Amino acid sequence: MAETKYIFVTGGVTSSLGKGIIAASLAKLLQARGYKTTIQKLDPYINVDPGTLNPYEHGECYVTDDGAETDLDLGHYERFLNVNTSQANNVTTGRIYQSVIEKERRGEFLGKTVQVVPHITNEIKERIQILGKSGDYDIVITEIGGTVGDIESLPYIESVRQLLWELGDNNAIVIHLTLVPYLSAAGELKTKPTQHSVKTLMESGIKADILVCRTEHELADDIRAKLASFCNVKREAVIQSIDASTIYDVPNLMLQEGLDTVALQKLALPEISEPNLTQWNQFLNRHKNPKNTVTIGLVGKYVELQDSYKSILEAFIHAGAENEVKVKVESIHSEYIDEETIASKISHLDGILVAPGFGERGIEGKIATVQYAREYGIPFLGICLGMQMAVIEYARNVLGLKDANSTEMNKNTSAPVIDIMEEQKNITHLGGTMRLGAWDCELKDDSLAFKVYRNILISERHRHRYEFNNSYKEQLKNAGLIPTGFNPETGLVEIVEIPEHPWFMGVQYHPEYKSTVANPHPLFVAFVKAALDYKTK
Repeated sequence: MAETKYIFVTGGVTSSLGKGIIAASLAKLLQARGYKTTIQKLDPYINVDPGTLNPYEHGECYVTDDGAETDLDLGHYERFLNVNTSQANNVTTGRIYQSVIEKERRGEFLGKTVQVVPHITNEIKERIQILGKSGDYDIVITEIGGTVGDIESLPYIESVRQLLWELGDNNAIVIHLTLVPYLSAAGELKTKPTQHSVKTLMESGIKADILVCRTEHELADDIRAKLASFCNVKREAVIQSIDASTIYDVPNLMLQEGLDTVALQKLALPEISEPNLTQWNQFLNRHKNPKNTVTIGLVGKYVELQDSYKSILEAFIHAGAENEVKVKVESIHSEYIDEETIASKISHLDGILVAPGFGERGIEGKIATVQYAREYGIPFLGICLGMQMAVIEYARNVLGLKDANSTEMNKNTSAPVIDIMEEQKNITHLGGTMRLGAWDCELKDDSLAFKVYRNILISERHRHRYEFNNSYKEQLKNAGLIPTGFNPETGLVEIVEIPEHPWFMGVQYHPEYKSTVANPHPLFVAFVKAALDYKTK
């Protein structure tokens, strides 16, 4: 018997059905029953990681403690499970092929012809089992990106087929997530797309053990019976996944449907205990019954796509629940902010967050936003590029360095208050070369940051190439923009504040990556509270 059990989650009919949320919800239920569980994502694209992808292409790039640039689904996994993920939790086709080609170049295949089967599939199977062989987990859930039948998914599906056979009965199962569409003209739900999807999976040699059916309407008993019969699964293994008002409802919905119970039965594992979701449901209760509302402006460059700032939006949900406040996030495109429009776009807000990003598009709008928040005393949080904009704005409008800029935007600026990091200057490859992952930061004990974190030493995740230029540190400090957080090894500035302002902070790191349901990030909690105080005053 395999020590670790495996659950594979595949998708059919269409993408964006929520495989990540179903995987995270099942993992949450198994964890709540006492099983040590983790989730990994296999992405079929040929990029080595999503680090070089435009947010419009694939949503935000999520960064782990160990510096992996990964798919945004890993953010869901961490938010649901409150357990850190790592490089091993996200595998792409690009990384698989890169590894196999490097082995071939080193001569590791002893002159064999390198082929998809067995070399690529062996590499995939190895990656799938890294987490299982670590001894840290009872159950590993593996989500396979894309849909069954996609050309790029075939090697993954074949690897799963081989693993199911190698691991043996009761050690690995397949959950197939599919769509049961409602045709309003006919006034009924249609099972045919699901039947075709299951058939495509079976043509690849894999039989689904559990069907999870995404639907907008309740699945009647006759539909469930039909799906069970035609898709060759047990009646209790047809699970309804109906549209929910929030993704955080899904674990409870899956519990009602018995998804965890069926999975444990198929894996021949005991139901150690009833799932303990007390803390989870307390959060849900606060989230759904707020006592107040605040409106916070999210000023960014990729606001048309919600997924571009996924972790920030979720961090506001966690922080809102903690404060018993509904956070209404107003997305504002920085490209369309100028002197004439700024008051109409920003004056009514209770708080302003200037978001991360790359490149010069929309920069002047971000700088104007910071100036407005600073001059009118509106609570302000700047993240990564947002913090850098705060430094540029202060240098220009308070210090009088009219040409102040970042060398990312203007290489020839006479006042480079933000500059490329020394170790980044000779880098030519863009992928995976930024300052990435968890770094320590030391806080000044008389700072707002210290009040927020209640700790002198913190660790936060980074993703950037440009930094605060220490040559301007004293000038800015004397003018009232105070550096209050530093990297203990390099002395680089991580946090800036304006003590004269009701609540003003810029951070070089990404606090949103570490906010979870169980541990809302203290910075977001404090920022939302500041917005509420501002509103009530």
